[in-house]
Amino acid sequence: MVPRIADRTDNDGSGGEVVLSGGLGSTEPPLILLSPSSPLKAALYGEMCYHDNSLVSGSLEALIQHLVPTVDYYPDRSYVFTFLLSSRLFLHPYELMSRVCHLCVEQQRSGDPLLDKIRVCEVAPKLVQLLTEWTETFPYDFRDERMMRCLKDMTHHVARGDEYSWRAMQQMTQRLIKRLSALGQYEEAVAALSAVALERPASLKNKLTSAQRADAMSVCDDPFVLAQQLTHIELDRLSFIGPEEFIQTFALKDPLENHKGFFRKRKTSNLEAYVNWFNRLSYLVATEICLPVKKKHRARAIEFFIDVAQECFNIGNFNSLMAIITGMNMSPVSRLKKTWSKVNTDKFDILEHQMDPSSNFSNYRTALRGATQRSETAHSSQERIVIPFFSLLIKDIYFLNEGCASRLTTGHINFEKLWELAKQVSEFLVWRQVVCPFQRDRRILQFLVTSPVFNEDELHLASYESEGPENHMEKDSRRSLR
Repeated sequence: MVPRIADRTDNDGSGGEVVLSGGLGSTEPPLILLSPSSPLKAALYGEMCYHDNSLVSGSLEALIQHLVPTVDYYPDRSYVFTFLLSSRLFLHPYELMSRVCHLCVEQQRSGDPLLDKIRVCEVAPKLVQLLTEWTETFPYDFRDERMMRCLKDMTHHVARGDEYSWRAMQQMTQRLIKRLSALGQYEEAVAALSAVALERPASLKNKLTSAQRADAMSVCDDPFVLAQQLTHIELDRLSFIGPEEFIQTFALKDPLENHKGFFRKRKTSNLEAYVNWFNRLSYLVATEICLPVKKKHRARAIEFFIDVAQECFNIGNFNSLMAIITGMNMSPVSRLKKTWSKVNTDKFDILEHQMDPSSNFSNYRTALRGATQRSETAHSSQERIVIPFFSLLIKDIYFLNEGCASRLTTGHINFEKLWELAKQVSEFLVWRQVVCPFQRDRRILQFLVTSPVFNEDELHLASYESEGPENHMEKDSRRSLR
């Protein structure tokens, strides 16, 4: 179960507490309270430092030990999620796994075979619980054969003492293999769709013969339906992004990562595929606007995508909204002044204001908070949809990582930073769990993900064919492109 992490302000307004509660929808009391505004009163327990009963730092060895369950101890779920998420900044997941497994085995070893079996039997359910949380929240860690070998070894270890726990391990492994199989199928499908989209027919290269290519409005002339299908694509692709991919970007490089084989695929590939989808949608919008020969058809395309963007905003699909706005603001589109003069831009101006990057996207962040609050009190699955502007989410996590030291001058790991990283990533996990409530339309989806699009040079050429160069710079640009 993934911990739900939320902000809370003190009653006296001094603010600053970060509350990490049990699991999603949990009624458990808060597990962790961080109060950075209060005077520092730190207590050291072995190699771990606490502040107001909250873990703020510790040695790597102590933090690993804190993860290992015993007969009378199991770590807080919030700690498990936070440490499993961010530990990859300091060591590879397979190193953590092997050390956790080693500690589990060693602490049950007494020299007396009968006593050892009793100890294994007592701790086995908690060990299974820890490994279940790991495999269900971070399944992609187990694309590494070394992780799977550790899992197999622990299954044999558990089998020595407790048949019930052994069966639970078997079921957990089956669920993990099923998830990894689905991931492999997804990655193959994304690669196949990308290959289809790159097959550029002659009709796309010649604006005059573009009638051979179906345009967006001939496939779907209802902006709301198109926004719904975009939301399907967004939620499908979000669901395959592992939470660790956000942290893996800054993590230690595995020397075996470049080796060939199923388990050696890039550890941020699903995150990258999602960013590529954003770029594709932007270029698709620009292509749809630049491709028509007649000005009135280009103006109609602009108006249509403004309406689609508005529907995306209403749904809570901020990523598609921003991709559409980005496409419409590309220079080959924005320079079409005669076309834009035929468009009522009032709605577009409002949408641009909502996604204005000034003051660190303050307008968007306000809208995102509103969508999040709506999601938390939702009475329908449609109201639960929150799809963030993804590039900004990545940027926020990047600057949080860069802006805070991972290690303190004492050599301890800065666990306050790890809590903050977990807070941001856990919010994403809530958003990605939403099942899209809209009916799928295969024809529209196929068009959105495979329809060929202009590259940047082709967009400029198509734009100059629509409305000729206005100055020497544009004339030179067209000449060089030809």
